[in-house]
Amino acid sequence: MEPRNHTDVPEFLLLGLTEDPQQQTFIFILFLSVYLVTILGNLLIVLAVSSDSRLHTPMYCFLSNLSFSDICLSTTTIPKMLVNIQAQNLSIAYIGCLTQTCFVLVSTGFENCLLAIMAYDRYAAICHPLRYTVIMNHRLCVLLILLSLFLSVMVALLLSLMMLQLSFCKDLEIPHFFCELAQVLKLACSDSLINNILLYCVTGLFGGFPVSGIIFSYTRIMSSVLRMPSVEGKLKAFSTCGSHLSVVSLFYGTAVGVYISSALTTSSRKTAVASVMYCVVPQMLNPFIYSLRNRDMKRALRKLIGRRHSFL
Repeated sequence: MEPRNHTDVPEFLLLGLTEDPQQQTFIFILFLSVYLVTILGNLLIVLAVSSDSRLHTPMYCFLSNLSFSDICLSTTTIPKMLVNIQAQNLSIAYIGCLTQTCFVLVSTGFENCLLAIMAYDRYAAICHPLRYTVIMNHRLCVLLILLSLFLSVMVALLLSLMMLQLSFCKDLEIPHFFCELAQVLKLACSDSLINNILLYCVTGLFGGFPVSGIIFSYTRIMSSVLRMPSVEGKLKAFSTCGSHLSVVSLFYGTAVGVYISSALTTSSRKTAVASVMYCVVPQMLNPFIYSLRNRDMKRALRKLIGRRHSFL
């Protein structure tokens, strides 16, 4: 194949989840519904936290940022897929693909960091309840959020800008519904060894450190809870961690599932279908997990919805 640099590349082709035209309508309706539910659910979480002063605590501050990250990730991937299906056009411009890749990396990196921070917040609340407000003060919370966002943006920019050094071949078909960096690198005609090494290193760091932090936090939490004398205290401690554990299990469980499926199958299309469980499903379910299991959140949501209803 004749290589050409990015200035000569007019577009990539996002092949989506299926080539069957009869399934396109079903996929469009399904993903449109998922997207609307995701945006509405996460937006309600953000509005509920911001409007209720009783939820102005570190845990809910981190939760609202997690919802914001979910909104960004879903908005980065799903609308373009819906537009392509509706227009029956698979193309995405080079700069659009690069931008989409960058925002996906920022959102997933930020979400990884937030899940680790939320685990530490639960550790501080359960293991050091008397010093919780001192440990998780407002300044530290803001610093942790800004640092996580800064690291995510810097890493995403580095990986995305490294793509500018690559030349691409004529066959620019991406067997996915969005521009996943690993899939884009496979299309490069020039040497992408450094890009792949950097990608694996970043994946290891952004996956390894947060997961290690989560495991450490919950190990200490478990040890502290088991030493509690009363059953009621144990149940209350576990209930405060239940929602976060569910979100962590969903997020990392689906990610591991995608990794295993990609390792066991040679079909890139099947890997793309499996990626839906990682890039779409957790973002839709997170608001339900937190709102259904949390009395404070349900009260804030009822108050918010009641206020909007009376306004209308």
